[in-house]
Amino acid sequence: MLESKWAGNFDWSGLAESASTPSINHKGLLRQSIVVQSDDAPSESTQAAKTPTEDILNRTRRQIRLEGKAVETERTYCSTIKAYIRMTLQRTGKTPEQVGPSAITHYLNYLALDKGVASGTQKLALNASVFLHRRVFDHGEFTINPPTPARDYRRPPTVLTRPEIDKLLECLAGTWKLVAELMYGAGLRVSEAVAIRIKDIDLGQGIIQIHDAKGGKHRVVPLPKALAPKLEHRLADLKKWHEECLAKDTARVHLPGSLARKYPKADMDFIWSFLFPAAKLCAHPRTGAYARYHLLEDSMGRQIKRAAKQAALTKRVTCHTLRHSFATHLLEANVDIRTVQQLLGHADVSTTMIYLHVAKNKGAGAPSPLDL
Repeated sequence: MLESKWAGNFDWSGLAESASTPSINHKGLLRQSIVVQSDDAPSESTQAAKTPTEDILNRTRRQIRLEGKAVETERTYCSTIKAYIRMTLQRTGKTPEQVGPSAITHYLNYLALDKGVASGTQKLALNASVFLHRRVFDHGEFTINPPTPARDYRRPPTVLTRPEIDKLLECLAGTWKLVAELMYGAGLRVSEAVAIRIKDIDLGQGIIQIHDAKGGKHRVVPLPKALAPKLEHRLADLKKWHEECLAKDTARVHLPGSLARKYPKADMDFIWSFLFPAAKLCAHPRTGAYARYHLLEDSMGRQIKRAAKQAALTKRVTCHTLRHSFATHLLEANVDIRTVQQLLGHADVSTTMIYLHVAKNKGAGAPSPLDL
């Protein structure tokens, strides 16, 4: 059997990654795929079909959305609350609503002693469970017994040197390389980079608009000048491809629910297309309508891990490592920390200051006696 030469060199794994379909729990589609019921009394058949866990999670999602909290908050709170309900049911045979706020301490102790979680995870569980009892169960103000504190440590961020960044980027190609260059060059999270739309790129002013980032915040970051020619070329290619897709009726993209209702034809407009579109159309989790989505974060993460292994890097490299490196290299270049904070989108400068310690105090912050 004859094998084509191009087949052996083609990036088949990259093609498969770019054709991945997002799950219903993906933050971009979660609120369109998981619909909450109103607070009206449900029918007897609906009420009988619901488990206690499903009922509590539905009420939790509804309260979170009524208060305008971020999608990521909904995802993490519901995941934590689901585990909280399961553990309480196994321990007492009752739901947290029936047991009351005293169940919180038992759950936090379980996380610290049995699961060995970090303090941040325990703090998240505390916030989620308190929200559940106060805002969903309407238990009002209450006090709980202090739980056993989880281990408190903060792992210093992994930062690549500039030569290591070059090695990593050399092991990436095409779209994956451009995404990585944007993450490093503009300090973007992987979720922000893959979700960029055409309208967010302003080559004239040299900026990129980031919408609905962590915490539902928006910000503007400078577009790396070194990437301007690549982006200009990519936009031209995408425009041509969009026109071809229009002729085949395959140019639709997924839009937020409210926007799709307000502008019914916006999903066919080029400016709403993704800068890094997926290779195939996927069905909307609720309506079933086929449209195009962007590359998935997990797919990009696997590409970065594969490139780090190919580059023989001895550090633990993830997509977020590029963001860590962006911040550290700017601080090493004497860029003001407040400017770095603004570019990263941090609400508190103390979050940004960890990079200052990495940049100013290499290693342990003191010379080795072997070097004296």
